[in-house]
Amino acid sequence: MFQRGLFVGLKTTWTLGKVIFPITVIVTLLQYSPVLPWVTNMLTPIMRWIGLPGDAALVLVLGNFLNLYAGIGAMLTMDLTVKEVFILAVMLSFSHNMLVESAVAAQVGVRVWWTVVVRVGLAFSAAWLIHVLWDGGQQMAKYGLVPQASTTPNTWGEIAWTGIEKALYGIGQLALIIIPLMIAIQVLKELKWLDTFSKWLSPFARLLGIRENASLTMAAGLLFGLAYGAGVMIQAVKEDGVSKKDLTLTFLFLVACHAVVEDTLLFVPLGIPVWPLLIIRLVTAILLTATLSFIWNRMEHRKRKEATYEY
Repeated sequence: MFQRGLFVGLKTTWTLGKVIFPITVIVTLLQYSPVLPWVTNMLTPIMRWIGLPGDAALVLVLGNFLNLYAGIGAMLTMDLTVKEVFILAVMLSFSHNMLVESAVAAQVGVRVWWTVVVRVGLAFSAAWLIHVLWDGGQQMAKYGLVPQASTTPNTWGEIAWTGIEKALYGIGQLALIIIPLMIAIQVLKELKWLDTFSKWLSPFARLLGIRENASLTMAAGLLFGLAYGAGVMIQAVKEDGVSKKDLTLTFLFLVACHAVVEDTLLFVPLGIPVWPLLIIRLVTAILLTATLSFIWNRMEHRKRKEATYEY
């Protein structure tokens, strides 16, 4: 069990590294070329609305069209404040890996456009609120073990080495988080603790207006994420006969708050407070799901009332 978890952790780290390494090096090279400064100047007015510099748009594009690791790889190359990194972390927590996870939504019967609108809307709304309401976090972010450049690189060779160094340190620190996490997840799978966790979630699901047979889907998404937990989620939908209403409510909860352990821990090396990040996701997911559940129940009640009058 431990060995299988270790193998999965190493495999995940290798997959992560194949994304982070080239992106970190390429973005570092672009920073010293005319390309990235030109894009930055063009996007600065839009990004300033949510309290971010123009080059941070690259983090959002990579995070959404590739995955979270790609966005983090781009962040490792940028000089950002703690507040700016926190805003990006919150945005990427709500909206990342959009292509794959939207395909998962389609597989379980949820409309793709709906999930995209909700996730992007949450990302930009949260960013604007943090920008307006939080006055702190003005100090420069320190990226864990990633060394701070003591001198400005002058040649393309020095620039490339700076990118390689940042990428290797970033991958190394994330590996320290990913490998133990994958071992823990493997233990959860093999000891069938996911079923136990889903039973614990049942009362919470009922409070949100979701029936118990959707709790396994919620547990899979919370622990493994929309992409990695897709198999469990699709199987649960087919075998447990989850209704359209419960599926929609569950997925709404999960688009705001999924893979809470992995996605949260991934931001630890970026030097930001991760507990507020987790709390923001949980509170947002609960409020959104409870609101939609209330509206849905009111509409169903009205329809039943109208049907009774017609009868």
